[in-house]
Amino acid sequence: MSFFTFAWQWLTLASHWHGSAGVPARLIEHIEYTAIAMVIAAVIALPAGVAIGHTSRGGFAIISLANIGRSLPTLGLLILVFVLTSGASWAWLIPLVALAIPPILVNSYEGVLGVDADLKDAAAGMGMTSRQVLFRVEVPVALPLILLGLRTATIQVVATATIAAYIGIGGLGRYIIDGLAVNNYGEVAGGAVLVVLLALLVQFAFVGLARLVVPAGLRKQAQQS
Repeated sequence: MSFFTFAWQWLTLASHWHGSAGVPARLIEHIEYTAIAMVIAAVIALPAGVAIGHTSRGGFAIISLANIGRSLPTLGLLILVFVLTSGASWAWLIPLVALAIPPILVNSYEGVLGVDADLKDAAAGMGMTSRQVLFRVEVPVALPLILLGLRTATIQVVATATIAAYIGIGGLGRYIIDGLAVNNYGEVAGGAVLVVLLALLVQFAFVGLARLVVPAGLRKQAQQS
């Protein structure tokens, strides 16, 4: 029996779509974990990346921090935090935030840093202050790259939030962990398919958001760069 057959048989059982352990409830939990981690990561990484890109100082620190964050083993960090916090229920949050920060930080930094110098000089020549140049010129022009960083981080967090199940928390990872524990391959396959579908939904949502908030000219320029 194939992976997709296992998944289809499990997903089409009505009993899996009701109650506190049903797909809708687990999906909401998974989205909550992702949203909380993304909000915290964005609050930390976006201002830092934009500010450093604007001043053109600290680029080496940005790249170094991003490389450190990318090299951290997410599951290992989860277990370490869980042990150090004596089994805190929020232990999943730290590794997910650590995973989300690098792409947001690097893309916001590179997006602002890469704004054409002539464009910034022209804005300053019109009498704009440094703050006005940042928010009226640099950030709008950097928006495609900033959104790309947010999209990349969100997809990574959606895929990795399954680790919350390792410490007894909910989310779609619950199906994968519980299914493996009892050799229920249908549950494992169904959980994996749901995670993939949610990641694809996030991808399409960000593509739609970019079409709404980014001018067509900037989208084409970002695709060519």
